[in-house]
Amino acid sequence: MAGEVLSLHRYPVKSMLGEDLAALELDTHGVVGDRALALTDPDTGRVATAKQPRHWRRLLTCASAGVGDDVRVTLPDGRTVDAGQAAGPLAELLGRPVVVAQQRADGAVVERPDPEDVLAHGLDADVDAPTLEIAQGAPGGRFVDHSPVHLITTATLDALGVEALRYRPNVVVATPPGTEPFVENGWLGRRLTLGDVVLVPTLPTPRCSVPTLEHGALPRAPHALRGPADRNRVEVDGFGVLPCAGLYARVERTGTLRVGDPLDVT
Repeated sequence: MAGEVLSLHRYPVKSMLGEDLAALELDTHGVVGDRALALTDPDTGRVATAKQPRHWRRLLTCASAGVGDDVRVTLPDGRTVDAGQAAGPLAELLGRPVVVAQQRADGAVVERPDPEDVLAHGLDADVDAPTLEIAQGAPGGRFVDHSPVHLITTATLDALGVEALRYRPNVVVATPPGTEPFVENGWLGRRLTLGDVVLVPTLPTPRCSVPTLEHGALPRAPHALRGPADRNRVEVDGFGVLPCAGLYARVERTGTLRVGDPLDVT
């Protein structure tokens, strides 16, 4: 056994804080209800994400919870609104018009400035922000960054001194004492069995500006990027050599994933 599931997380609205759960349902598209909704810019059609902190970092002061037609958004002032009615309050918060999207369009893109440029020049600096197509490794219409599921280990989190919340995983695996940090790198090309579910890793998870930002009451944390940049720059197929922590995976066998489920790597 390579570890066991320590915690499970779902983020109903992209780039908002999410919810901690005792169990997750996984279908072939990933975690049911995860990144099911997103905000889009009505002028450009681009998906709003705190990867572009200049425009969208205040999304991380909001929280989302629920699934299907029952997704709710909690605003920084404590108000809770139905996600479908949240565009007005969120536009006021962000200072920009937004649309609540319920289905990812084919070829949907986000702005992704180089996170090291953002650290060097500041959150409001007008740095180059190339667009990146999201969900390149995911079927269906969810607004995931790449593949359907994101997993990270306590070995990696503890070595970096970073809260799991900042990296926004679906699954945190508690690994045995002595496990090397970035053990996830060695799981590529293998199969991960977690209780009823089987995942197949697809890519190491590149780290962007998001982990460095304020998350609710958590302050900024530049070390959440600098740690992977110093200790784990790896080749990410199709994207180049990037600072990474954790891994992306696709779902090979669907089912219910529960806290406490053992992890076997084969």
